[in-house]
Amino acid sequence: MNGASREALAAARGRLDALTDSTAVDAAQLADELAAVTALLHREAGLRRALTDPAQPGEAKAQLVQRLIGGQVSGSTADLVSGVARSRWSRSRDLVDAVEELADIADLTAAEKTGTLDDVEDELFRFGRIVSSDTGLRAALTDRAAGAPAKAELLHRLLGGRAKRATERLVTRLVTAPRGRSLEAGLESLSRLAAERRNRVVAVVTSAVPLSDGQKERLGAALTKLYGRRMHLNLDVDPEVVGGMRVQVGDEVINGSIADRLDEAARRMAS
Repeated sequence: MNGASREALAAARGRLDALTDSTAVDAAQLADELAAVTALLHREAGLRRALTDPAQPGEAKAQLVQRLIGGQVSGSTADLVSGVARSRWSRSRDLVDAVEELADIADLTAAEKTGTLDDVEDELFRFGRIVSSDTGLRAALTDRAAGAPAKAELLHRLLGGRAKRATERLVTRLVTAPRGRSLEAGLESLSRLAAERRNRVVAVVTSAVPLSDGQKERLGAALTKLYGRRMHLNLDVDPEVVGGMRVQVGDEVINGSIADRLDEAARRMAS
């Protein structure tokens, strides 16, 4: 993706991360619903064009999404797709690709929450190797004459009970709805997403007031440089912080709040 589409996808991924970081959200259900929206957008060219028409206001496109899928999917999914529709996209296909990628990331997030993400990444890699070395299997999985149910059943026989549930879901979705991608390219893309997800570091940032976009960008860049890994910021506002901010990465706390400095000064005066 280029230009506006790349920026829109980055924003959508940020919203998805914020959404799935909540324990109240079922990431696997979110993945299923986003996959259904992907199928709808892929099937309906007129809808794709309407949602990516630069002449239409973003809010009007978001309202169209709510009218179409608001009663069919969870509120979280409808809100996420509405946000995607508000953004500007360079091509209508980019919108569909983005929603599909969000579905894949949601499944990987579900694996992350159950502690199986490393296994899923390894299984995707090994399955890609198996497919590349077995021409008969590749032919069966890419046969255009074979229906999606038959391919799903074949994959279930191959992977069911042997691979993690997220692996089976991701591969089945790729094989039954390739959307013009080769099997190899699709598996490579899934492996890349899994690797990115596994290397993600989450920083919980608590500040007295909401951070501006510029502040978030600078903080994220500084933390990425400090830890040497891509950083995702979970933002929280707590007036008790008084000023500055508190950053927690795993078990490590970086304290820069005025309240903590006052506490430290009081302790020194008392000693």
